Amino acid sequence: MTRRRLSDDERVLWRGVTRSVAPLRASREAPEEAAASPVAPKPRAKTKPAVAVAVPTPKPVAPPLAPLERKLRQRIARGSEPIDGRLDLHGMTQAEAHAALLRYLCARQARGNRVVLVITGKGARGGDGASERGVLKRMVPLWLRLPELRGVVIGFESASVRHGGEGALYVRLRRTRVD
Repeated sequence: MTRRRLSDDERVLWRGVTRSVAPLRASREAPEEAAASPVAPKPRAKTKPAVAVAVPTPKPVAPPLAPLERKLRQRIARGSEPIDGRLDLHGMTQAEAHAALLRYLCARQARGNRVVLVITGKGARGGDGASERGVLKRMVPLWLRLPELRGVVIGFESASVRHGGEGALYVRLRRTRVD
């Protein structure tokens, strides 16, 4: 394939284009093109080219999780502070448990509940599937830390022995804002 030679008008136009672009490396102009151009280009005023800069919009920052206050935790453990609801995730798959947890926490927050108990279970005892034991026990705290639940959950902690110990969590819910 043979390359076509540029006409004088095309050469002037191309030089104008190349002047408006900052080179990545120092370039040398081809001497044959400089000598072949009988028309001198007009000097341009030194202005900076307008560059459209897209400013990223800041994503809303999810509020941080906070542990339950010591006095509130003690009152819940003693039974003097009521638990507003219980969700038992026993026997559910991860997908079912995740969906149930999201629905339940959002519904309880809408009702104005303050503290709920989420029962995950401690996992199967013994057996060969050591990596499969206590899947929900491991996953529920991870789900509660997700940004999608930060608007619902203030914080969570393991429940007292009276309410299930390591196999359950106290989850404190945010109040719904009325604007």
